[in-house]
Amino acid sequence: MAHNIVMPALEMAQENGKLLSWRKKEGESVTKGEPLLEIETDKAVVEIESPGDGILAGVKAHEGDVIPVGQTIAWIVLPGEKPPAETQPSATGRRMETKVSSAPPAAAAKTSSGPAIASVVRISPKARRLAREHGIDLSRVRGTGSEGEILAEDVQALVASPGSAKEAPAPGTLEVMSSIARLMAERTTQSWTSVPHFFVVRDADAGALVEAREKLGSGIEKAQGVRVTHTDVLVALAARVLGKHPRLNASWTGEGIRLNPEVNIGIAMAVNDGVVAAAIPGAQTKNLGEIAALRHDLTERARAGRLRPAVDAFSAIINPPQAAILAVGRITDRVVPVEGKPGICPMMTLTLSSDHRVVDGARAASFLNDLADAIQDPGKWLG
Repeated sequence: MAHNIVMPALEMAQENGKLLSWRKKEGESVTKGEPLLEIETDKAVVEIESPGDGILAGVKAHEGDVIPVGQTIAWIVLPGEKPPAETQPSATGRRMETKVSSAPPAAAAKTSSGPAIASVVRISPKARRLAREHGIDLSRVRGTGSEGEILAEDVQALVASPGSAKEAPAPGTLEVMSSIARLMAERTTQSWTSVPHFFVVRDADAGALVEAREKLGSGIEKAQGVRVTHTDVLVALAARVLGKHPRLNASWTGEGIRLNPEVNIGIAMAVNDGVVAAAIPGAQTKNLGEIAALRHDLTERARAGRLRPAVDAFSAIINPPQAAILAVGRITDRVVPVEGKPGICPMMTLTLSSDHRVVDGARAASFLNDLADAIQDPGKWLG
């Protein structure tokens, strides 16, 4: 059975995407889940995986093409099978933004003896966003699209050129937020106003965690060439402790509480103008080396703007539909009681934000206590 490859809708307001590269050539074999192509959206460069096994055929789009969402760009067929006949693009309910010429009728009449000039200029959503962020007057941008539409590259070229046609900012103008920063603001506002938060705080002695990272990390670094961080150890411990606390690994659906079968842990990563959370899927089944390798790969992708679609914006406020989020402070030496006397220990502060619709205070405190115990005795959990 043939599988059609369409330009996917990965964002709420996405109308089209730019094809950056094919990972396979037409006629080559592909397997389900294998990276097939890269596209660029307003917010990131995204890898698209093959929906099935077969042969790449009927390629209709080339690198650099800007393609409407829902349009078929290729097929995955069985050996000897031909791609289906040409079909109309799937309806998406989205249209290219347009900019109507503001020229008065008299001005238009003066040019009537010459070639006809289009009165409507097509502008891609990404181009409009970039123009707004950089203060570019779109009436001064010459579109290079196939039908004269203004593309993101046209705006970027103008921004990079000396003496670019930027609009002078008015007094008191606010700084325009980047896409990631704007998305973070929207999601955190939505979360804070719709999710009943409560917070549980616990200090934990991180001395054993530091020792475990040094002991286990050296072997992993030699064998796999990846450095193990304190974050990797915490992810491994949290994933295993969550197995005892299924309500913390749950989601509010509006109709009830859904207990999630896998433990997918998001890690906050700083990028330009914001923070994103990349997920470690099935963390409860992965060993420390596998978690470290995945975390390293995700960090590189996040900083290069090449995260996969599962990635979402993140903050210390709960990111729906998650039930909780854990903020971990840095490890620092503090004076604490040790066997009834003052002592210095490497401590960290854990702050658990929970959705009160899913988790009550007793469950949250129980999870945090178990996690603190695991941090103080990681060998018991990591083996």
